[in-house]
Amino acid sequence: MLIILFFVGVWYLSLFSQTFFQHRYAAHQAFTMSKRWERFFFVFAYITQGSSYMSASAYAIMHRMHHAYTDREKDPHSPNFSSNIFSMMWRTKNIYARILNGKIDIEDRFTRNLPQWPKFDRWANSKASKVLWGLGYSLFFAFFASSPWLYIFLPVLIFMGPFHGAIINWFAHKYGYINFKLKNTSHNLLFVDVFMLGESYHNNHHKHPTAVNFGSRWHELDPVYPVLLFMKWLKIIKFIKPLHTSKPLNHLSCQQS
Repeated sequence: MLIILFFVGVWYLSLFSQTFFQHRYAAHQAFTMSKRWERFFFVFAYITQGSSYMSASAYAIMHRMHHAYTDREKDPHSPNFSSNIFSMMWRTKNIYARILNGKIDIEDRFTRNLPQWPKFDRWANSKASKVLWGLGYSLFFAFFASSPWLYIFLPVLIFMGPFHGAIINWFAHKYGYINFKLKNTSHNLLFVDVFMLGESYHNNHHKHPTAVNFGSRWHELDPVYPVLLFMKWLKIIKFIKPLHTSKPLNHLSCQQS
């Protein structure tokens, strides 16, 4: 039971930090925060994402490219250019590494207003850090796993970030329903999205990429949105644009009808 509770806790904490910090803040600038709070959430993302921590700036560049080139060859994680979900994950991993290490030419429009903490990112993305996190997870399972079958959760735990990304980038471009007719294959994967904290409303997101609320219809619950409202009330963050009235920024433009 402890292993399952630990896994669920890491699932939602890492997913929250990814959608809050790397996705909504770094990639889309749906809200602003002070430099002090930005540094806090760098650390928070590292602690919650562990071995699958992603640089906020590298993630933001890659995700902005996804919106600009959705379903085309320059899309870093499109199912259209991979035979299966694992080859897509490997392709995405390689593109992310090239962006992180400065081995790919990036257009200026993808690099504006990125959260930067180079020294921290060098450690957080290092092989040593990832190995230590992996060892830590493995030791936790060795001490507390009451049955061998529980070890099926360990590889998912170690590669939690890519696993989350694969669910959306593969399945939400193949299955689900559509609220907005766009010139891409984005779908809303789940009708009520508690499982992916609103990230599965992918069609809504491609229509309104800078919206703070990923839900659009009455049943589309975005569990992160009330948290953002509370953080706004606490003055931790400041919304830039209200809900669905936001238009894509020039450097975040997506293909839409």
